[in-house]
Amino acid sequence: MFGSSNTGFGSGGGSLFGGASSTGTGNHNPMKDIEVTPPPGDSISVIKFSPPTIPNTFLIAGSWDNIVRCWEIQQTGQTVPKTQQVHAGPVLDVAWHDDGTKVFTASCDKTAKMWDLRSDQAIQVAQHDAPIKSIHWIKSPNYSCIMTGSWDKTLKFWDTRSAQPMMTLQLPERCYCADVVFPMAVVGTAGRHILIYRLDDNQPVEFKRMESPLKYQHRCVSIFKDTKKNTPVGFALGSIEGRCAIQFVQAANPKDNFTFKCHRNNGASSSYQDIYAVNSIAFHPEHGTLATAGSDGKFSFWDKDARTKLKTSEQMLQPIISCDFNAQGNIFGYAVGYDWSKASYFYF
Repeated sequence: MFGSSNTGFGSGGGSLFGGASSTGTGNHNPMKDIEVTPPPGDSISVIKFSPPTIPNTFLIAGSWDNIVRCWEIQQTGQTVPKTQQVHAGPVLDVAWHDDGTKVFTASCDKTAKMWDLRSDQAIQVAQHDAPIKSIHWIKSPNYSCIMTGSWDKTLKFWDTRSAQPMMTLQLPERCYCADVVFPMAVVGTAGRHILIYRLDDNQPVEFKRMESPLKYQHRCVSIFKDTKKNTPVGFALGSIEGRCAIQFVQAANPKDNFTFKCHRNNGASSSYQDIYAVNSIAFHPEHGTLATAGSDGKFSFWDKDARTKLKTSEQMLQPIISCDFNAQGNIFGYAVGYDWSKASYFYF
């Protein structure tokens, strides 16, 4: 699939998938999961598995060493490094094209690129006035484009063949998180704003604007589907306060919307709790259950319909920054690395 580009890449110690930093106290893998090797040289921002349109499973990771990497995940679970691309700044988000031949990358260098995996060439396809926090591919019957959300308080839609955006929408604040499951897009900004867009018209249209159901800054959002109709109906929102919200866009009953506590530990005294940020949320592609990953170094699986916790992992040495299910739902990946939640004192 990748032509002759099978060269591995640097083996510098940093964050691992399914393990902790290779510096400090050494590898820490309490779940005994398979580690992706070689790991990136700095903390990972995001991981994404390939879409179901290609037969093999690939994993893309963007990290703070400015590099986007690709591995092939074999049926044994072992990983093979395939290729990589470089930005001029840390990579904050990645997204797959629906046909699995291209990857889109967003960076602190204020640009987004389209990476053709067959030719192993990357070209710039978007530009903002500040770092780009989110990027998603939109495939509509009427148009195809990428959606980029930036700290410059804009949401832009790009035809990859043009240097100018198809549309620019002003956001009330900086974009902190976003998700797309056609025909819905959800964007979360600073100031606890949530914006919901419809994508099934001739162009994206704002459908609803609301205040976050959570009291503190949100960090991640993930759209979920109606399991019977297989259409997006709501989203899960995670915040820095160790809490998640399950929110339906058009709830039949207001009680269908709820929040729950997660990623919290009892402190040394019973009078307080250690509360950690929810860094990532991913829904299982078949069962509709969800995984949350937090700065406490744990991931948990939840059944939102039964409102119950299914399982919690052992604690890693460092925070879990990103998580994802593969297209078939039989592989769960997570990225471990320092997220600066405790400033430079805890960096090692």
